[in-house]
Amino acid sequence: MSKITSERKQQIRQRAEDLKSLEGSVRLLRAITWPDSVKAEFFEKGGRELPRVIYEPMDMSAVIDGLLGFKNDLSDDPVDQWFFRQADAIETGAHMLASLGTADFFHWSSKVYGRPTDPSIDGRSTVLDLARHLDETLSDLQGVHIGAPPKACHLAFGVAETIRTAVDERFGEDAPEVEIVDGLASNAIAGPRRIRLRRDACFTDLDAEQLLHHEAYIHVATALNGRYQEDLPILSAGHPGTTRTQEGLAVFAELISGSWDIDRLRRLARRVITIQMAVDGADFLDIYRYFLDQGVEPEQAFENARRVFRGGPITGGAPFTKDAVYLDGLLQVHSYLAHHQLVWNRVSESSSFCPCKTPNSMKPSSDWSPHGKSSTSS
Repeated sequence: MSKITSERKQQIRQRAEDLKSLEGSVRLLRAITWPDSVKAEFFEKGGRELPRVIYEPMDMSAVIDGLLGFKNDLSDDPVDQWFFRQADAIETGAHMLASLGTADFFHWSSKVYGRPTDPSIDGRSTVLDLARHLDETLSDLQGVHIGAPPKACHLAFGVAETIRTAVDERFGEDAPEVEIVDGLASNAIAGPRRIRLRRDACFTDLDAEQLLHHEAYIHVATALNGRYQEDLPILSAGHPGTTRTQEGLAVFAELISGSWDIDRLRRLARRVITIQMAVDGADFLDIYRYFLDQGVEPEQAFENARRVFRGGPITGGAPFTKDAVYLDGLLQVHSYLAHHQLVWNRVSESSSFCPCKTPNSMKPSSDWSPHGKSSTSS
């Protein structure tokens, strides 16, 4: 292997800085958040009419042009090709922002996050196959009662205090602020500086543990670690191209910490199922009623349906496909770690593993099938 010259190192640093600067304008989840008034108006009308959602038009032409110019300057060098993949994912996010509320939003969403019917890691089965398999299997357990007490409902304030104590202990002066806010489609969302909890969410005991391992110990930790990579600041960016690996790691953390349960697994499966329902033409009310039929409370059914339609038209046919990556990312992360025989408590010893905001580029060789068997790719 030829030695990298000092000039090449400086070029790599500059490209990482340039790409991070371009990425800073692509803030997708913030742009597709619905105001609280949408939910309030929906329930004022009895939950019988489609919500009224208006997105502000966004001119992303300068960012897209900048990313195209960035890609055109790259060579066939492996490092440059890595930069190309990151820039391409960020450009796709910019196109999503430019097409908010239209059917084109679904086209770009599918490009970066995939669709439920895309082949999974074995090249044959799909994440939709897995979701349906899980939902059918877990639904058979719904009527089984083992005498457990009713689930607790912890309010956001108490959960915030628990998480705040844990992150202060773990991250010290780098610990993010823990805030209670309105308007989130999920119960919580995290970045290197803030963990936000939805004010009206109801958290079980396991929910609080899941949030700690998922949001703090993966999303926050990887963002902070990326931020310390001063020569490659792009590693701190949580752009759409990192989502599959990020969410796969986060769900894997829930799994190995023992902080998830049947309800959590069923929720992940039904996210995939409802995305496909929307692809097939179901509108917001269809998905909302689907969750009601599954025994979900109306307010949570609204939030679940909102996750499917945020960013795109709510009339069906063009959903936001991000939530399909949770199960697929879990498969890829688990298979990657199994293939490389990494044990979680030895990950830090592996020079090939960077716990930053890594892209969706894991190439596992083992796989899942709908019948619960695994095979090795040839």
